[in-house]
Parts: sequence; structure tokens; C-alpha cells
Amino acid sequence: MATETVITKESPEIEAYKLGLMEQAKALTSAPPIGGMPGITSQGMTQSQTDALGAAQAGLGGYQPYLQTGSATMGAALPGFQAGQAALGQAMGAPSQAQLDAYMNPYQQAVGDEISRAFDMQRSQADATAAQSGAFGGSRAAVQQSEIGRNQAAALAKAQADNFLQAQAAAQNEMNRAIQVGQVQGQLAQGIGQLGMQQAGLGELQTKLGIAEQSNLFSLGEQERAIKQAQDEAARQTKMQQIYEPYQRLGFYSDILRGAPSSQMTISQGANPQPSILNQLIGAGIGGLSLYGAANKAFS
Repeated sequence: MATETVITKESPEIEAYKLGLMEQAKALTSAPPIGGMPGITSQGMTQSQTDALGAAQAGLGGYQPYLQTGSATMGAALPGFQAGQAALGQAMGAPSQAQLDAYMNPYQQAVGDEISRAFDMQRSQADATAAQSGAFGGSRAAVQQSEIGRNQAAALAKAQADNFLQAQAAAQNEMNRAIQVGQVQGQLAQGIGQLGMQQAGLGELQTKLGIAEQSNLFSLGEQERAIKQAQDEAARQTKMQQIYEPYQRLGFYSDILRGAPSSQMTISQGANPQPSILNQLIGAGIGGLSLYGAANKAFS
């Protein structure tokens, strides 16, 4: 029975190209990329960001001196406010007897004595006049003396009343002045308190402005860091393109060869089996012992 072996092959030229492509691919993949694979980098904080963080840390508690100064100023305003309130409290209502006594005429007794002396002189003159007229001790003289007494009492009462009214007016004026002083003290204390609040507010303003400034500086630093990070990534991508470029060329070359005509050729090879020794012996008609022995040897 005949056998046949069929070998299908590319044309020698195409096969040579493909073998060369495989050699190039083997050489390319066997060696690491020149310079190695680029690593992924991460840019750290920029100097601007570091400065911003340092300034933020250095500014912690910067408001406290202003707060302490403002608190001390407000504390200093409290006694003045309390004094003003006390003055207002004392000035309210009618003047007290103690306040009136402070403004009573210290020479009021002398005034009364002078009034009494003047009326005593009137009595003496009236008695002398009545004696000269022979009416001394009479009813007319008694009426005259009584009138002088009433006038004296009225004069003393008026002097006392004037003294009281003068003291009352003076005390009232003092109370009005105390009210004005109390109001001024209160307003001054309030002004000092507001000044303390403003002093404390300076610390808050300084903190807010510092935070805004540091935030702006940090943002600028972040933009700078992003630019540097983008530059690093661009350099890495460029390096990766350089590494992959030979593979892309091989792939392009492979696509071309894959689409090339096969130009295959077929090589056939046939084989016929040789006749056996027995067929040869029978066909030839050879007998004999010697040939028989050869046949037995062939079948053994």
C-alpha cells in the first residue's frame, strides 16, 4: 500500500521574512527596555506650600495678645461704669437731709442773731417812744410789741426758709451734676469697652487675613505642583512611547506579512512496498532444500 506525505510551506521569500520578524521579536522581548521602565512619580509639596504651612503653624494663637489687651481694656472700663451707675443711683429722687445739710449756710445762726438784735432794737425804741408819750405799758404799746414779735418771727422764718431753699437748690444742682458725671462716666466706660472689643477684634482680623493669605499661597503652590506633576507625566509618557515604538513597528510589519499572499507550494512524496520473499520464491519457481532453508530463515 502506497503512503504519501504532503508538506505545505510558504514561499521561501515570505518564510524568510517571517523568520526574520520572529528573530527581531525574540531579541526585542528578551532584553529589558533601554534605561528601564519609567516609574510613576509624585511631586511633593512645593516651597510655596511648605511656606504656607509654616506660616499657618507660626500664626497659631497670634490673636491672643490682642484678646488679652482687649480684655484688660474692658476690665479697666468696668470700675468707671460702676462709678457712673452709683452716681446715677445717688442722684435719683429728692435730696437727702445729709445732702441738704452739706449746703446749709454755716452762718445761719449769726443771721438769726442779727435779725433778733435788730428787732430787739425796735422794741427798745418802741418802749422809749411809749414812755415819752405816757403810754408805756398800755394796750397800744403791747400791740406794738406783739407786732414787732411777729415781724421778728417772720424774718427768722424767712431767713431759715431762704437758707433751706438755697441748700435745696445747691443740692439739686449737685445731683444734676452727679447725673451728668455718671452719664459721662458710663459713656466713657462704654467707649473704653468698645475699644477693648475693637482691640480683640484686631486679633480676629489678623487671624482671618493670615488664613486667607496662607490659603492663597498654598493654592499657588498647588498649581505649581500640578504643573510639575504634568511635566513628569509627559516625560513618562514620552519614555513609554519610545519603549513601545519598536513593538509598534514589529506589529505593523507583522500585519503586512499576515496580509501577504501565501505563495504556498506542495511537496508530495510516494513509496511502494517491496514484494515479500515468499512471493518472490513462488513466482520464480525455485525449489530445493537450500532455497527452502532460505525461506524458513526469512519467516523465522
